[in-house]
Amino acid sequence: MSWATGLMVYLVIWWTVLFAVLPLGVRKLKDPRQGEERGAPERPDLVRKAIITSIVAAVLWIAFYFLHQSDIFSFRQMVE
Repeated sequence: MSWATGLMVYLVIWWTVLFAVLPLGVRKLKDPRQGEERGAPERPDLVRKAIITSIVAAVLWIAFYFLHQSDIFSFRQMVE
């Protein structure tokens, strides 16, 4: 696997994990003011969620990398 392929796989995993992590810990606004959406989060904590996403994505990418390198699961054999 080239470094570009590894980076692209990591980015796909990262975005997938981000969408799974975004709803965690979200609390709606109790008293929205005029112009605020009722379903908007009170504190989005995007930096914390980005850090959690990066860590989880790194662990999943490492697992993918070892599965790919060990030839336990090969994409090339699936095509043939």
